[in-house]
Amino acid sequence: MKNLLQQIVSFILPVTVLVIVPLWIEKDRTIHGGPHFFFGLICALPGLIIMALTISSFIRIGKGTLAPWSPTQKLVIAGLYRYVRNPMILGVLTVLLGEALCLWSQNILIWALFFFIINTVYFIIYEEPDLEKRFGEEYRKYKKHVSRWLPRFTPFYPDQKKTS
Repeated sequence: MKNLLQQIVSFILPVTVLVIVPLWIEKDRTIHGGPHFFFGLICALPGLIIMALTISSFIRIGKGTLAPWSPTQKLVIAGLYRYVRNPMILGVLTVLLGEALCLWSQNILIWALFFFIINTVYFIIYEEPDLEKRFGEEYRKYKKHVSRWLPRFTPFYPDQKKTS
């Protein structure tokens, strides 16, 4: 039952960001087709896969969710987290960019930029200090080796020395 509740909670934030806000800010939801629609779909699909993988990692490995009110109990540095510290947000951004292309929407594009800025500030002010408090040296080492936004070319393993 707890796992089902974690899965439901894990979808509240992405659904709000990807569905509710875009529906609220974009009045013209006409899909016109064309190359931008095709490229939007190509953009959104990997973003959805990234989101599914990261949500799954949070539940299976971290024993929690992406939501701040139900955080992971264990630091997740497996899967996509071996390459970048915030793959979930990158997945959401990729889907938002896909939506903006599919609907040819400047409003959704602006929302994507605003979403990125909000998360960057949130991570710097709250999440990263909180992770340092909760996971100590394990998180500090991870943070030193893995970028917040730019993926590494090679996976990070906690027992390796810094190579970049």
